[in-house]
Amino acid sequence: MFYSDRMAGKTSIEWTDATWNPVTGCTKISPGCDHCYAERLAERFRGVPGHPFEHGFDLMLRPERVLQPLGWKAPKMVFVNSMSDLFHKEVPFPFVDRVFDTMEQADWHIFQTLTKRSSRMRDYVNRRYEGLAAPEHIWLGTSIEDGSRKSRIRHMQQMNASIRFLSVEPLIGPLGKVDLTDIAWVIVGGESGPRARPMHPDWVREVRDQCNEAGVAFFFKQWGGIRPKSGGRSLDGEEWNEVPFELPRVAAE
Repeated sequence: MFYSDRMAGKTSIEWTDATWNPVTGCTKISPGCDHCYAERLAERFRGVPGHPFEHGFDLMLRPERVLQPLGWKAPKMVFVNSMSDLFHKEVPFPFVDRVFDTMEQADWHIFQTLTKRSSRMRDYVNRRYEGLAAPEHIWLGTSIEDGSRKSRIRHMQQMNASIRFLSVEPLIGPLGKVDLTDIAWVIVGGESGPRARPMHPDWVREVRDQCNEAGVAFFFKQWGGIRPKSGGRSLDGEEWNEVPFELPRVAAE
């Protein structure tokens, strides 16, 4: 069963409630990164003394933030590293261990951990949870921007995960036929910003229809444009807000 309209929170990202950034900054790895919103935001503050992004979008570990979710008593959907990629090659695995330790402890939240470095995530998760599956409240996902990046889906399917998801954003080309075996959730969105590349409606419909056929939760985030909300969120006259499971209502003691 899918649940809708669970996305009210303290962030403008429609599919989550909160963001947690124990790492900030990143480097580009594929065409979907070309007009990165996080880089654009961070670089506005480069050189501003004392600002969290004084060093722009340079990759930085933020150990003082690692325990933050333990202080959030109400259950939340938490997007891990909206301003980075936890599985960037310059993030040492002992630091990733600390992030996963916190996620395991704060099991009243749902953590949405998203990467473009899907093979590195797979290898780490399979070592950490050898012979097991990652806890159900730690959702593991990868970003895909067009049909040339579908190998990342295979990496997800090879991972010892309980909940696997795909963020098809920004969708900059047709995805084509997708194997959704063991995928619980698919998010689709268009690019935003001054150089946003347009997203064809048929590309979105193709993904939606495959999700419906496979029984996979489908969430349509935005059409994109100059601003994220420029084109709205309606697809063929309907908003798609499905998520795989409802967030627990009561925090752990």
